[in-house]
Amino acid sequence: MIGRTSPHRTQERGTQNLMQWVLLAMLPGIALMTVFFGVGVLVNIGLAVTTGWLTELAICKLRKRDAAPVLTDYSGVVACTLLAVSLPPLAPFWIAITGALLTVGLAKQLFGGLGHNPFNPAMVGYAVLLISFPVAMSTTWVDSAQTPSIGQTLAAQFAGVDGYAGATPLDRYKDLADRLTQSEILNDAVFAGQLTGHWTWLALAWLAGGLVMIAKRITYWHAPVGLLLGIALPAGLFGWDSDQFVPLSLHLTAGATVFAAFFIVTDPVSGATSPRGRLAFGLGAGLLTWVIRTYGGYPDAIAFGVLLMNLCAPLLDQYTRPRIYGHDRARRGPVLEKRS
Repeated sequence: MIGRTSPHRTQERGTQNLMQWVLLAMLPGIALMTVFFGVGVLVNIGLAVTTGWLTELAICKLRKRDAAPVLTDYSGVVACTLLAVSLPPLAPFWIAITGALLTVGLAKQLFGGLGHNPFNPAMVGYAVLLISFPVAMSTTWVDSAQTPSIGQTLAAQFAGVDGYAGATPLDRYKDLADRLTQSEILNDAVFAGQLTGHWTWLALAWLAGGLVMIAKRITYWHAPVGLLLGIALPAGLFGWDSDQFVPLSLHLTAGATVFAAFFIVTDPVSGATSPRGRLAFGLGAGLLTWVIRTYGGYPDAIAFGVLLMNLCAPLLDQYTRPRIYGHDRARRGPVLEKRS
């Protein structure tokens, strides 16, 4: 029972409550994505969440477990929503369905459900989709020159009608930087004279949601700051030559950088748990992301950076956990007071 006097906490913070706050914090970003990219964002969310819910229900039935606690803690809804937001708005409908099956079935329930998964479920689903279906995942973003209507979006997703899809700014800039200067790149249709355009507003929306979660103590600042620094430091060091490298501003505002900083690397299950460990986790994910973005074949490599750092999370916790009061720094046992 939760008491009403100190030192007891007075507000219950169960899994359901935490997940509901995460969904609320995502609403500004989802709303702006819908405005900028069309209703394909909402279609992806609907398909992914429905598929994930049915997958968890089926697995619970197969395991002869009570499905009610699993379906009502909102953890599956959050994981599938994170996946859906990461998908291209004009991706074929089966992309969201397949991704949700991978997110819930492979990355979450296969390991025993919430609290047992060593990898971030949404990033597992996204990474498998990106490797397995690179064309569908990289060429079905909405062209910034025009937002498709509802009919055009549904035609693209369910009938395969192409004509409004395009690449992300990170992907396009990296492709053009091999042969054009920055001033020439900005004349491309993806940029339309602006380096980031509406991607900046989208980053601010994710930032607003993330700050709300930190203020409500749903998450902590260490991992977000680590990720942003991990990308900003090398990008700022090499980004001065914008004719050869993607500039710092594009690294931070375009793509999934801010979204991942507050909604992906903050996963309490698959990430580090100590304060210094969370900071190191985010820093490592950011550095890996910049390296893969710059020298690898994937322009937005957040998923790979996070999954690689998931492997390091137990080691980070082992070497960064706070010293237990009354024990020495080597953690060899309690400190024995010398007596004369």
